[in-house]
Amino acid sequence: MPTLFLVTVIVFLFVRLIPGSVIDLIMQEHMFETMRNREVNIEAIKHRLGLDEPLPVQYGRWLADAARGDLGNSMWTDVPVSQEIRAKLPVSIELGLLAIIIGLVIALPIGVYSAIRQDTVGDYVGRSFSILCIAVPNFWLATMVVVFPSIWWNWTPALEYVSFVSDPIENLKQFILPAAILGMSLSGITMRMSRTMMLETLRQDYIRTAWAKGLRERLVISRHAMKNALIPVVTIAAFQIPMMIGGSVIIEQIFSLPGMGRYFLDAISGRDYTIVSGINLVIGTVVLLNNLATDLTYSFLDPRVRFK
Repeated sequence: MPTLFLVTVIVFLFVRLIPGSVIDLIMQEHMFETMRNREVNIEAIKHRLGLDEPLPVQYGRWLADAARGDLGNSMWTDVPVSQEIRAKLPVSIELGLLAIIIGLVIALPIGVYSAIRQDTVGDYVGRSFSILCIAVPNFWLATMVVVFPSIWWNWTPALEYVSFVSDPIENLKQFILPAAILGMSLSGITMRMSRTMMLETLRQDYIRTAWAKGLRERLVISRHAMKNALIPVVTIAAFQIPMMIGGSVIIEQIFSLPGMGRYFLDAISGRDYTIVSGINLVIGTVVLLNNLATDLTYSFLDPRVRFK
């Protein structure tokens, strides 16, 4: 809770230090050009948005409302932020979960295979592929996937969002491409980590004992080596979950997905302080709960880990 409180304070203050205030943008949008009425209009907008009070008072009111589940209204549309987040969060969650699943499906088999076949051709190919996944920017790859097929084959990904409830098949078709691109970028680090940890685990004494007992390779890897090797990999994968909301900003923009990343980008562009603060509160809560779930997962993977 102290961490979450500190995050809200920092975001609440720093977002107001971005050059160009929401009042200037609103004035420009409505073209209040006459200098005689300019000051009157500014004061009226400040009062309507609640920006004419000291920052501590603004923050205290926002925090009290947020504690009751009210994240305020958008400064542009006057739509409740919590309502918009409820509508857009499932899009980012679906994209993030698909990307993480695809990343793990790619990374774990290749990482484990590279470790048990160290310094073979398969190991070199797997390591090269992991470096490629790390090196290639996902936004560049996404742009190429959208641009070149449209030039060569007159095909472009669906740019109109289809919800999973209305049409699951079309929804998955729309998400599989951006999720695969994000998953590839995530798989590189996980691949390297799983290979490194598997190599370290395979050198432990209890693994040598398992080999000496005549166990088959499949049993040694799956029953004795895999769980201990996966502990740091779980940590890496867990940190990727909250990163999906921020890391998917450009991907959501390229593929026209109405998720949290795109919503966050539009809020920053419009200096909508209420939306920025609300989204960061949600992200901070997700990060803290994710860290707690990760710590609890350690006890399942390693029986020596106990929490008191």
